[in-house]
Amino acid sequence: ILIKGPEVLETTRRADTIVLDKTGTVTTGRMTLQTTHTTDTTTKDEVLRLAGALENASEHPIAQAVATAATDTTGPLPTPEDFANIPGLGVQGVVEGHAVLVGREQLLAEWEIRLPAPLAEAKKAAEAAGRTAIAVAWDGEARAVLEVADAVKDTSAEAVRRLRALGLTPILLTGDNRAVAESVAAEVGIDEVYAEVMPQDKVDVVKRLQAEGRSVAMVGDGVNDAAALAQADLGLAMGTGTDAAIEAGDLTLVRGDLNAAADAIRLSRRTLSTIRTNLFWAFAYNVAALPLAAAGLLNPMIAGAAMAFSSVFVVGNSLRLRTFKGA
Repeated sequence: ILIKGPEVLETTRRADTIVLDKTGTVTTGRMTLQTTHTTDTTTKDEVLRLAGALENASEHPIAQAVATAATDTTGPLPTPEDFANIPGLGVQGVVEGHAVLVGREQLLAEWEIRLPAPLAEAKKAAEAAGRTAIAVAWDGEARAVLEVADAVKDTSAEAVRRLRALGLTPILLTGDNRAVAESVAAEVGIDEVYAEVMPQDKVDVVKRLQAEGRSVAMVGDGVNDAAALAQADLGLAMGTGTDAAIEAGDLTLVRGDLNAAADAIRLSRRTLSTIRTNLFWAFAYNVAALPLAAAGLLNPMIAGAAMAFSSVFVVGNSLRLRTFKGA
């Protein structure tokens, strides 16, 4: 955790709202295969092997998510024959003697293939949750629906709970559609969501919250977050993000884990508390001892020892910060 200056410590004490960018902050920022729905006569491994072989020949991020999951599950993938990319619809080809289609439902419809009711329901539910649904068919029959999404980081839900425990109200801010945003927010425990926000409008959201009297902390990682990070009372930039975001932030969270945001605020507040304790005792010693010394009631040797102990106390109290442990 890199803290740019001492004034940041005071800001962490005042912050009562924390705005979290979604992509790359709460989520991993890359597409992954979430769920595979198959018909009763088809296995998951069979679907991933055939669909993954086709998708592996495509450079599309969604295709690569399927191909990666297939490789992890079934091992090396076969090489497709007669591969063709159908712009806007999906891919088709021959894999191990099977004529395979992977893509939108419209691609299957062009081959007079319809999704059976269970797969159609799975597709509808996936899209309602803001995920991308991919249909898979081969040999003239629909076999599966794959759900692909930008996965939530494993630590995000715990981090949100810790931020709440610090007295901060979390808000999710994203340019994604509302269904996706609300799905992610529900998964990590965030109630307030600003969705479909254009990059240039993110700073306006922060200004609006500040106009309501809130002290706003902002966590982001992209160049689109830089202006909002600069506008926020406290900007926390993910170290895994862009240089522009890191430059705009007050604190940099090197490891790119949202838990580090809670650690940064806890550490900053504890450091500020230690500074105040040190100042109190430093003044208290002098306020108590000066009148006694002026009245001739304080032995110089005792006064010297008290001053030395004051310094030892301040250093010892500060060294207690070495016991701080993050998540």
